[in-house]
Amino acid sequence: MFEHITNKHISRVIIIIKSALVLVLAFKLWQASQSGYQLNIDREFFIFLAVGFIAEIVDGALGMAYGVICSSFLIYFGVPPALTSSAVHTSEVFTTGVSGLSHLHFKNVDKELFFKLVITGVVGSIIGAYALSKLLDGDVIKPFISAYLLFIGLRILYRQIRKIEIAARPLKHVPFLGFAGGALDAIGGGGWGPLVTSTILSRGGANAKHTIGTVNTAEFFVTFASTGIFLLLVGVASFKIILALIIGGVVAAPIGTYVVKQVRQSVLLYIVGSVLVIVSALSLWNYFW
Repeated sequence: MFEHITNKHISRVIIIIKSALVLVLAFKLWQASQSGYQLNIDREFFIFLAVGFIAEIVDGALGMAYGVICSSFLIYFGVPPALTSSAVHTSEVFTTGVSGLSHLHFKNVDKELFFKLVITGVVGSIIGAYALSKLLDGDVIKPFISAYLLFIGLRILYRQIRKIEIAARPLKHVPFLGFAGGALDAIGGGGWGPLVTSTILSRGGANAKHTIGTVNTAEFFVTFASTGIFLLLVGVASFKIILALIIGGVVAAPIGTYVVKQVRQSVLLYIVGSVLVIVSALSLWNYFW
């Protein structure tokens, strides 16, 4: 059905969407300036810029953790969950866009897997964003997501340490995985990469580089969908936070993509498993203690 769609077609769509969002944000900033808003480039701005840079290096190389890292810092600084998710997803449209273009250029994208994930992922992200804005407290489900990701991380590390070879087999229920990843990502302020990438890799038979590149590229469209809902229902959380995360992330995105192209698959799996275990364990510790 999608065999005639090339990497160039996907790249053009990404560029068009990013350009449109630039215009929207520029208009919103102009509106705010007319009401007396002033953008302060202070110490906090550079802290958020560094957070965006580090988070995107990790996300571009491993296909996960941008939202988790950024959300954790924003919540630490006292930003409410809905505004945190809105700011992270708005900035993530730009960082995942650059990362997706880079992965398409380096041919790290499996188009069949991409389309299975992206369609239901977009639907899930729209529902999740609406639920977080109007119905749910995102903190309620975070420990369940963290527990699942901790299990997945330990499973990946166990298989790598024991040198367990898993026969290649067709991935099942990928559209449902995309839907769940999109919904949980919007609700939790992050989680698409950890949930989708780690679940695919934990089942075996998947090429780590293609999985990371495909999930990262699909994340652009998933993030854009939830961002649209947040802009309509929540508004722009903070221009300072958004711009800082965008600048840091856009600079870092090509670096992370280059890293995933150079590193061996076994090393990537060790790193993915370790990041999942550490981040999930810390999340559970902070939630309960």
